[in-house]
Amino acid sequence: MAPSKPLHVKTPLRESIPLSKLAGTKVYLKLDSAQPTGSFKIRGGNAGLAAAYSARRLGIPATIYVPTSTPAFTVERLKDEGSNVCVEGEMLAESTKAAKELVKNNPEWVYVSPYDDPLIWEGHMSLIREIKEQMESKPGALALSVGGGGMLCGVIRGLRETKALLRRCLKVFKGIATTLGVNTVAVETLKLAQEHPVFSVVVTDREAVVAIEKFVDDEKILVEPACGAALTSVYSQVVQRLQAEGKLSPQLDSLVVIVCGGNNITLAELQHLKEQLGIQNDKDHWGQDSTENQVALAVWDVTSQANSGTFRASLQACWKPCAY
Repeated sequence: MAPSKPLHVKTPLRESIPLSKLAGTKVYLKLDSAQPTGSFKIRGGNAGLAAAYSARRLGIPATIYVPTSTPAFTVERLKDEGSNVCVEGEMLAESTKAAKELVKNNPEWVYVSPYDDPLIWEGHMSLIREIKEQMESKPGALALSVGGGGMLCGVIRGLRETKALLRRCLKVFKGIATTLGVNTVAVETLKLAQEHPVFSVVVTDREAVVAIEKFVDDEKILVEPACGAALTSVYSQVVQRLQAEGKLSPQLDSLVVIVCGGNNITLAELQHLKEQLGIQNDKDHWGQDSTENQVALAVWDVTSQANSGTFRASLQACWKPCAY
């Protein structure tokens, strides 16, 4: 029997004292790493494990296409959910093409995009609904990772729906994180980028991996590099830099970081990433910069207009592929 309730759960939102001390303002963590699948994606039933989990709960077959960069333990977990798994192509775009060919040749099948579908965005809107319910006052900024733009679209649509008055959102795009490794963003995401002003900051793969290691120390939660990209907003002092540049208020009320979670990580994989990036000790964390595997941190302004109740948003992302 298909479940009558949503497949995702309402996740905790709590203040982080360690991250608040670093940011110089209250930092709240939206812990979507606590979802049944370990990631926000179950809200939209999209992408890999979320699709496999949803298919098992709904009692329908699923075939999941993943690129060769997908860790073996992730492939095994997909199979444990009862899905067929096809490893196709080095990049997500190649996997997507193969999945669409399968549907083309089997009309009874339905293709589920990893990020580019209004139903997926509608699912991700629940993040903002929950944050509104859980916070006593409106946050000054919100930080999240973005690959194809599915969560971004859901967040912005959620802001429209709730008429939230966020003054800033920090959007992070990351290279070594294979779950963010797409060649193009959703059309709706591009539309938003074209409609609104944008400014961006670049961080490195090194910073994202350092961030997830520090996050384990501070919060005892292990997340993948895709989530570490959002955490760099605090651990790489991005907030302070933007405040110094006049792009964020020096008296920021609070910052909400969406801890999107992810499954492409283990302690052994974290150690492998540290070795790959030459991270050996605390001095190395900040002593060198990576020039090959860059990430882009884009910041979009979502200031509500007093009369119209609308908001302004901006987005810009650049991506350079990196072997995982």
